[in-house]
Amino acid sequence: MSDFNLGLVGVGKIVRDQHLPAIAATPSCSLIASADPFASLPDLPAYQGLEAMLDAHPEITAVSICTPTHLRYSQARAALLRGKHVLLEKPPGATLSEVEDLMACAKEQGVSLFAAWHSRFAPGVAHAQQWLAERQVQRVEIVWKEDVRVWHPGQAWIWEVGGMGVFDPGINALSIATAILPQPFFLQRARLLVPSNAQTPIAAELSFTDPQGAAIEADFDFRQSGPPTWDMYIDSDGSRLRLTQGGCRLMINDELIVDAEEREYQGLYARFAELIASGRSEVDIAPLRQVADAFLYGHRETTDAFIE
Repeated sequence: MSDFNLGLVGVGKIVRDQHLPAIAATPSCSLIASADPFASLPDLPAYQGLEAMLDAHPEITAVSICTPTHLRYSQARAALLRGKHVLLEKPPGATLSEVEDLMACAKEQGVSLFAAWHSRFAPGVAHAQQWLAERQVQRVEIVWKEDVRVWHPGQAWIWEVGGMGVFDPGINALSIATAILPQPFFLQRARLLVPSNAQTPIAAELSFTDPQGAAIEADFDFRQSGPPTWDMYIDSDGSRLRLTQGGCRLMINDELIVDAEEREYQGLYARFAELIASGRSEVDIAPLRQVADAFLYGHRETTDAFIE
């Protein structure tokens, strides 16, 4: 792995909960500074913006962009143009066009761009992908529900245009499904429940199919109270695969295959180091494309206003 000096752009809840512990557990990564106009971290140089951070610390070789989605494109492009490797929190951009432009920019600059679909690094995902690779899927049920007040407290941007609403967690499920299912799949119907005071859905019901006619159903909801539900069930060739707890637990029929602690972000930073060392990028837009299709093709229904 390559050693790299990292700058953080955005130091909100996801950084404090996930990025900081993962960075601390990555020997090849040295955290140099942060950039955020509203927050800072103890004992770490802090700056109002990306440019000021990079000006003050030319030794920074890579940045993690962890700001709200609508801010990521301009920040990532500025970092790429200064020759920095870039890790993008999910989703990698507000639009597909933004991400495609960043891919071209990274290639021109000869640096690594990494779209960090963290849920793909859950313990059971790789094994599920391997098991399904040569099988024909008949049915998939995805249930992804959580309490927005617990996971996104006070984050009003999530209800604004580009904030994605329930697709912020839902795209995690789609990132797993697009990785493990052996065939591409396509949206057939979508029902989006949008609070009367919001621009993005609080719940969504999605129906997909693949070229072989598999029935793929997804149920996303931000209104769940209590523990989250992050599960998917896949029927294939007379067997049933259960990938639950966000991918930490995997069962095939009645056999427990994987039951491990979540360490997704450690996997992200290890992968980022590998990409930097090999001079490659890794940007899969399939999960974001599925969300874009849902917004393009979904039937919107107004529901009760969301009150924090």
